[in-house]
Amino acid sequence: MPGGRLTYEDRRKIAEGLAEGLAYAEIARRLERPRSTIGREIARNGGPHGYHAARAQQATGWRARRRPNPPLSTPATAHADERDPLAVREYEQKLTGLMSGGWPPMAARVMVCLLTSDSGNLTVADLTERLRVSPASISKAVGALEQLGLVKRERDNRRERYLIDDEVWYRAWLVGTRSMALWADTIREGVDVLGAQTPASTRLKTASRFFDLLSRDMAQAAEHYRQTFSGPGD
Repeated sequence: MPGGRLTYEDRRKIAEGLAEGLAYAEIARRLERPRSTIGREIARNGGPHGYHAARAQQATGWRARRRPNPPLSTPATAHADERDPLAVREYEQKLTGLMSGGWPPMAARVMVCLLTSDSGNLTVADLTERLRVSPASISKAVGALEQLGLVKRERDNRRERYLIDDEVWYRAWLVGTRSMALWADTIREGVDVLGAQTPASTRLKTASRFFDLLSRDMAQAAEHYRQTFSGPGD
């Protein structure tokens, strides 16, 4: 029976076996490995529903090197080895800084993790490992992202999994569109309150027209996106 560490090819066969619905014992038999080895490998790398060969391969490398600051996200494709971990980490930090200008810092970090993961979905355990923060911090950040319609929750084998999809920016844009419309309506109310011919009301009229214009432009852009990428009726 072969010994030594699992290779990427071994992990790819494990992933294929799980996709086929094979039992751990059958996967172990095909790889000529102990069942306990296969069980530990799957358990520590996402479980039967979240196991990815490339992600498991890279995570194993990180653990072996005991790198103190691994990238926020873990690539999950066969092309993961082509990526420069330092460049990935620097890009993630840059993107996080950009998002932190409008969101709570932890929400920005969670969003970047999801955006830069190939799967587009991560569990609490995944996020706490990558960000090195408490589950409570992750839960609070995800709650903020949920309110914006950016993140969804799914139940995966009794675990909660957070995910984003290709519609994430469309939904975020709609939230912004509604916000601009609310600004326009609220500012317009002040015209009558402050008197129609006063300098203050004139200022509010100009501001209201500005937000009206933004709202209409954003609504048109959202409709263009829907027709271009989703199609009518989707």
